[in-house]
Amino acid sequence: MSDVNPFPATDEARHAIWEMLVRRDINAYVARDWDAHFRDFAPDNFFGIDAGFSDNPDSWRVTYTDIGRYREAWLSGARDLEGRIPDADLRRAIFALTHLRDIDIMGNFALARKKFDGAIRLSDGDSITLRWQTQYFCRHAAGRWRIVGFLGYLPNPMGSARRMPDPVERTPEAMQAPGSGP
Repeated sequence: MSDVNPFPATDEARHAIWEMLVRRDINAYVARDWDAHFRDFAPDNFFGIDAGFSDNPDSWRVTYTDIGRYREAWLSGARDLEGRIPDADLRRAIFALTHLRDIDIMGNFALARKKFDGAIRLSDGDSITLRWQTQYFCRHAAGRWRIVGFLGYLPNPMGSARRMPDPVERTPEAMQAPGSGP
């Protein structure tokens, strides 16, 4: 994806959510500027669930019970790349592998599906692959959209090609032999 917002300005909500979850998030991450990123959260209600790259909900964990815990993880990730790739190249690479096309909105609530699929080539020739997706929960409050929480680090793509068993085991109806009962 390029750094061009795919939602027209006339689609105000989706346009604003894309700006928050893609442009401002990437720009703040590259600049390692938590304060710029923090403005897009509803910190009093924030939560984050880490799926651990598993499509099995039984393995998902509440990892970020408050904004402070998430802040530490976010800053750690941003700092890990510091000096390993020029900021302009990092920004370009993250935009190239980030996709946000699906945003469902109902009233003042939105579910945005952000996907990462690609690699960041580092200055030393190594690369870091990003291949996951995050479901963001957003609310419109005080005149703007804010991140309330997320379910992140889901596999991308999600699910598997094999057929899963029915969630309810079904047994065939009991058959009664003719003439053997009432």
